[in-house]
Amino acid sequence: MATEHVDVAIIGGGQSGLAAARAAKALGTEPVVLEGSGRTTGSWPRYYDSLTLFSPARFSALPDLPLGGDGNRYPHRDEIADYLVRYAERLQVDIRTRARVEVVEADEAGFAIRTADGHRMTAAGIVAATGAFGNPARPELLGQEGFAGEVLHVADYHDPQPYAGKRIVVVGGGNSAVQVGHELARVATVTLATHAPLHFLPQVRGGKDLHHWLTTTGFDHLPPAWLAHVLPGTLVLDPGDYQNALHSGRWHRRPMLTRLEGESVIWDDGTRESVDVVLLATGYRPDLPYLRTLDGALGDGGGPVHSGGLSLTHPGLVYLGLEFQRSFASNTLRGVSRDADHVIPPLAAHVHRAPGAAGL
Repeated sequence: MATEHVDVAIIGGGQSGLAAARAAKALGTEPVVLEGSGRTTGSWPRYYDSLTLFSPARFSALPDLPLGGDGNRYPHRDEIADYLVRYAERLQVDIRTRARVEVVEADEAGFAIRTADGHRMTAAGIVAATGAFGNPARPELLGQEGFAGEVLHVADYHDPQPYAGKRIVVVGGGNSAVQVGHELARVATVTLATHAPLHFLPQVRGGKDLHHWLTTTGFDHLPPAWLAHVLPGTLVLDPGDYQNALHSGRWHRRPMLTRLEGESVIWDDGTRESVDVVLLATGYRPDLPYLRTLDGALGDGGGPVHSGGLSLTHPGLVYLGLEFQRSFASNTLRGVSRDADHVIPPLAAHVHRAPGAAGL
């Protein structure tokens, strides 16, 4: 049986993969989307149950298909999952679900791909669009091995009811840490452990959602190198209750814990506190295990070696959905298509053998 060859293999069928498919099709390539799960929903169904977008519906859609309804609402996790399924159906491209990619290797045709079910194909170009949810950052806390309580990552958290009446320390100071900590505080005693004080940013300014200002001022387009000089640290979007809840004592914030010991957390001032659960809201790292056999494609920490999403080691390999890939909005519904429009044209030129056509 002959090995199947495709123009572009897009690995991942969530928002990044669908944005890539749209851009690739528009430039005359024939993309094939390989999605490991049974639906083109990306990671959305696996997030915690109460998750809503931090951006309003009007700023949270991919090109050519608005979310509809009240543009000022904050869509729920499940609405976004259903929206992505509809978007995939409209694209009319070859999307294959339950096709988890295990290995990508260099090949004379460009790249050779093997999926979990043993299917093999070659591709002239690869879009790595698997995001990061599958690779939670789980820092090892000092003393964690002997801790008598439970340690879990927010990726494994779904709803607060199993934690009713418990004493919980949430490690992290970003949006997810605060949103989940605030939710847990309704049924449990909660402290956030962070390296620095929380930076709250009002969700609404001048009667308009923050994302109105991010888009109309061009902030969304600022490159990461400039953002480092602008942002004071990790920001928490506050719809109006988080900072008030902190000040009123409904939950607390303390400097980062130093270690775990028995049933206790040891704080930086040496005090000991009995704790049932330590919840790590410590982010995610790019989930790219299938690229480990591509020599040099991944750096020492497992992250891609790239510039703006273009591989610096393998022509024909591009990335989408990386945090701060090119801007503040890179791994969001409102920003990923801009990144696709940046990385897909050079990929299409590679697939169409543009240098040879130009006599080079």
